[in-house]
Amino acid sequence: MLYHLFQYLSQNFDFPGSGLFSFISFRAGMAVLTSLIITLLFGGKLISLLHRKQVGETVRDLGLKGQMEKSGTPTMGGVIILAGIIVPTLLFAKLDNIYIQLMIVATVWLGAIGFIDDYIKVFKKNKKGLAGKFKVIGQIGVGFIVGLTMYLSDDVSTIKTTIPFIKNNEFDYAWLLTWISDDLAKYVWLVFIPLVVIIVTAVSNGANITDGLDGLATGTSAIIGTTLAIFAYLSGNIVFADYLNIIYIPNASELVIFISAFVG
Repeated sequence: MLYHLFQYLSQNFDFPGSGLFSFISFRAGMAVLTSLIITLLFGGKLISLLHRKQVGETVRDLGLKGQMEKSGTPTMGGVIILAGIIVPTLLFAKLDNIYIQLMIVATVWLGAIGFIDDYIKVFKKNKKGLAGKFKVIGQIGVGFIVGLTMYLSDDVSTIKTTIPFIKNNEFDYAWLLTWISDDLAKYVWLVFIPLVVIIVTAVSNGANITDGLDGLATGTSAIIGTTLAIFAYLSGNIVFADYLNIIYIPNASELVIFISAFVG
């Protein structure tokens, strides 16, 4: 929002300092700062509120060392995480960017699944939470939306993936069909969309499994997020992409704003 506002002020009124919002580095820094402010100001208050309301984690005894120490840990804290990601993204990212739009939709969608799961555990007193089949259906649904949008959108320049040790480091999904017949290239969506669904579902469940102990998912997610932010910036810069022999994706560097908010 602020990006578009200051772009308007710069173009129409030559507003002093508005040019700063055209720099990815400035907006990424502001996203991190805003995310930290949100989590620091409201995170502690939310945890205290959850403690007072006795809204805590119910742990199933699986015989794992240290697992029962998590019992009573305030749950539903993902609300703060979502706020720390979505608010800075809405403020500092280009909201007409297809990648930003997809990330917002996917984050809110999967966040809603997590919220429903916690709600059932806490308020319905059901240790199992949301049934696994409904979680998977939700994950498949958002994966399908992401894959279909990427395939159909004119703003997505390529549906290739950078993979080392293959020709030009570019994996073309059409190769999975064209080895049978070149005419099958037009049906690449038959493999691309299901693969996106598998990736989204696998990553989502992988994060849930990793979050077996407090802070574990947070630390690994921060490392992964930082790495993805670097790759997003490099692939969105035609000079760096050409030098490193990775796929150049116009506007991909805008994802740095979203990931910065996530890491923050």
